[in-house]
Amino acid sequence: MTETEFNQLVDETLRRIEAAIEASGADIEYETTAGILTLEFADGSKIVINRQSAHQELWVAARAGGFHYRWQEGAWRNTRDGSELFAGLSQWVSQQAGERVHLA
Repeated sequence: MTETEFNQLVDETLRRIEAAIEASGADIEYETTAGILTLEFADGSKIVINRQSAHQELWVAARAGGFHYRWQEGAWRNTRDGSELFAGLSQWVSQQAGERVHLA
């Protein structure tokens, strides 16, 4: 994948996450700056999602830990266990929001 294709894919993914957060109705603030999406929760905790162009990965930092995702088989897949990005985000966002939030 070229750098341009990677950046377009990341931008599209970040917009998709923002739209899913908005649609969830949960009390979560979000902001995207320079390719970094920060989700902030009512308790002051955060989840940060950012692009790592050199590795062509998305990195996620949450209370649950740090996770790396690479585009494979049409989805962002965890480089350790192959799980899908939105499944992990749904779990971590739900934990930090204190309510069930499904992101798709």
